[in-house]
Amino acid sequence: MKASQFFVSTLKEAPADAEVVSHKLMMRAGMIKRLGAGIYNYMPMGLRVIRKVESIIREEMNRAGAVELLMPVVQPAELWQETGRFDKMGPELLRVKDRHDRDFIIQPTSEEVITDIARQELRSYKQLPKNFYHIQTKFRDERRPRFGLMRGREFTMKDAYSFDRDVATATVSYDAMFAAYQRIFDRFGLQYRAVAADTGAIGGDRSHEFQVIADTGEDAIVYCPTSDYAANIELAEGVALLAARGAATQALTKTPTPGKSTCEDVAALLGLPLTQTVKSLVLATDEKSESGDIIKSTVWLLLVRGDHELNEVKAGKLDGLKAGFRFATVAEIEDHFGCKPGYLGAIGLKKPVKVVADRTVAQMSDFVCGANEADFHFTGANWGRDLPEPDVIADIRNVVAGDPSPDGKGVLAIQRGIEVGHVFLLGTKYSKDMNATYLDETGKPQLMVMGCYGIGVTRILGAAIEQSHDERGIIWPDAIAPFSVVLCPIGMDRSEAVKEAAVRLHDELQALGVDVLLDDRGERPGAMFADWELVGVPHRVVISDRGLKEGQLEYQGRRDAEASKVAVADVVAHLKARLKA
Repeated sequence: MKASQFFVSTLKEAPADAEVVSHKLMMRAGMIKRLGAGIYNYMPMGLRVIRKVESIIREEMNRAGAVELLMPVVQPAELWQETGRFDKMGPELLRVKDRHDRDFIIQPTSEEVITDIARQELRSYKQLPKNFYHIQTKFRDERRPRFGLMRGREFTMKDAYSFDRDVATATVSYDAMFAAYQRIFDRFGLQYRAVAADTGAIGGDRSHEFQVIADTGEDAIVYCPTSDYAANIELAEGVALLAARGAATQALTKTPTPGKSTCEDVAALLGLPLTQTVKSLVLATDEKSESGDIIKSTVWLLLVRGDHELNEVKAGKLDGLKAGFRFATVAEIEDHFGCKPGYLGAIGLKKPVKVVADRTVAQMSDFVCGANEADFHFTGANWGRDLPEPDVIADIRNVVAGDPSPDGKGVLAIQRGIEVGHVFLLGTKYSKDMNATYLDETGKPQLMVMGCYGIGVTRILGAAIEQSHDERGIIWPDAIAPFSVVLCPIGMDRSEAVKEAAVRLHDELQALGVDVLLDDRGERPGAMFADWELVGVPHRVVISDRGLKEGQLEYQGRRDAEASKVAVADVVAHLKARLKA
């Protein structure tokens, strides 16, 4: 292709509202243009990347045995009402009415529609397993859309849904999709990790996230460098950091800590390590009537070591907290502890509370905790002697780098990542709500077991740029770059030799199937090079009169520090070798 036939629209500066690197560079490279909050036009340069991403996904999904269909963006609310998500999903679900005042939604995902298809079409065990997928526009009405394609409202997603007879066969389907995702991300050429994840609002029994590694990522990825263990921070298991509880060696002492309400400040005041302190967090659960009125509230005291943070996802999986919890009000705290937050502990309560201790806290001795009196803490506190054993001992903290790996094969490390793919083993969550059954060998109806598998197609672009860029612009992997090779002829409008050599090389590469662009715009060399470094084309060949007289062209990979000379006769072979590499 020739640049004069394409559309190249680069900017020297990013718009003021572009916050993160990927947003700035995509705007400057002319890949997207903002239409509204979180809504973008995909310009020709950006669309080429999207189509390459889609092509890789489509090839690997087909290879894995999935069957492509296409479900509508606008879906009737009745299906979402069957599963209860019409009300539960909240304001992110965009609800609309047609001219007849009937309710519809703009799809954020398609579990309901695909389950409706399955219950109508998949009637016999002989038709299972089956996996359907589509690549389609989605819309989620984010409260604060930001970061360009990273957290927009409208986006493109590939979502797939498997239907199986039972959990055993559904697990086979899940594993097949997991392997397909690994092939997809390998082909993208991105550094990524597949990590065990919480099933979250979608629900299910098994889940993995595919995270593109990037220092700017919103998610914390926990992994063991010496084993295969990997999980996101919400799910990563925090083992007890003390092998056993030591014997009490100190007397319980009520110690003045004037104005020191945090564990850090208390430890500094007392000259003790932060690991000797215990942090108190107070939650509450409400029992409600059918009308929604609160009948009874229960207060919970969760204890983690002073240098640790509460993991709310883990806490939400505990019996008694699964149905939902909130942080207790100041009034509830004063009613149960007799004190305002900052000096709370499990000793000397005014009213009983449910005490949950993290695994490490349950093994601590001679620790420091709040005395339930302003400006005082207890030192030398010990389980059994000074306060009852906790009601529940559980893993409720975020792990930290250096913790032992749960598999016992090393220590944990943490890096940042951007979630771009997620696979779930849903079980019967949706098939039960929507009565999606098949007839087994005996003619009896059985619920289909489902899985769902998503990839954020347009989010891949932002994640790839966040992972790989420099001060000059984007650095695309070969597989998803808008063009693989750009030819930059210097003085093409003035030199017939340059023009002839450039066109000949362009045609030869194009005949070989190379995705090549010839920049015939007549730009100055500096402006031409800057454009393609910004856009991030992986391979550049410069053709000049001087080089042709020497029998050489100039090649530079986007990651190379400097250009190298290549004989005219060898340049095609050189490019083929670099593209293959």
